[in-house]
Amino acid sequence: MYDLSCSGLTKRFGPFTAVSDVSLDIPSGSFFSILGPSGCGKTTLMRMIAGFESPSEGDIKIKGESVVATPPNKRNVKMVFQHLALFPMMSVGENIAYGLRCRGEKRGAIGAKVAGILDRVGLPGTEDKRIDQLSGGQKQRIAIARCMVLEPDVLLLDEPLGALDLKLREHMKIELKLLQNQFETTFLYITHDQSEALVMSDQVAVMNAGRFEQIGSPKELYDAPVSGFVAGFVGDSNCLTGTIATVDGADARVRLDDGGELIGRVADRSGPGDAVEVFLRPEALSLGAGGATTLPGTVDSLLFNGANSRVLVKLATGQMLEVADPAQSGGGAVGDTVTVSFQPERARVFARRGA
Repeated sequence: MYDLSCSGLTKRFGPFTAVSDVSLDIPSGSFFSILGPSGCGKTTLMRMIAGFESPSEGDIKIKGESVVATPPNKRNVKMVFQHLALFPMMSVGENIAYGLRCRGEKRGAIGAKVAGILDRVGLPGTEDKRIDQLSGGQKQRIAIARCMVLEPDVLLLDEPLGALDLKLREHMKIELKLLQNQFETTFLYITHDQSEALVMSDQVAVMNAGRFEQIGSPKELYDAPVSGFVAGFVGDSNCLTGTIATVDGADARVRLDDGGELIGRVADRSGPGDAVEVFLRPEALSLGAGGATTLPGTVDSLLFNGANSRVLVKLATGQMLEVADPAQSGGGAVGDTVTVSFQPERARVFARRGA
């Protein structure tokens, strides 16, 4: 049985279709993310699951039971919003106890449950603290504790890290994953930040224009994208445009629009004469003539970022390529002539979007 299932879910606002024929099955106790750009429909999808919007078509099941006709307060689903929605006039303990009181729990049981959940999120003894005395990360944990004390079947998180600074966001990605493992509750996470989705999730659905382009593990999405959108949106990629000249088995010889040629692996049904995009991960490229395909260029910039350092190479055609340089070995000096090389299977060829 799945904790959450959606089948053929569609939402229309007048002539505009925000979510179109979306289906998903989330196994019990997993961390599932929906990743997509702003306006792709992911928040509308989450609002339908929470019960704040009614689907135009399709069904939503929680623990195998349809909840389409069930009001939000009767669904065993809780939601953490981007701005957390903690009550500033209440203490930490009162915030967490609020849902229990609304549910009619006995006063004696409430105190024990509040203390227990605070211990589980690593904030024991903070019942009497004011919300404004907490750090950003502590507020995140209180918002999750307030939901988890009600023992939901599914916890919905709508870009909850968006308001945090970069360093705290990086820390909270790990915290959230650890909390999800501890509670063993199904988390459905909405984000436009691919690093959040890749780091935390067991499975990720990549959403574009109201539809799911691909559902898979973070590694599957990164290593084997099924469309140009997924290849370009998930992870860092260089994108070169051209036209397929010939196809030999799974490999295509692509004439680049700005001159030159390369060999890449066809990842869809594109054939000779088709306009295509070629996606190359920075780590798939190396400086020197070690690969089957080589492109001449000049070092334009050296971008230092620790293990994510890059060498920016300007090709003879004028296009730019980012080449991974994790050891900061450097591609020589700016202005040096270099050769960028790669193996054909690392270059993924898709039909050009909009062509």
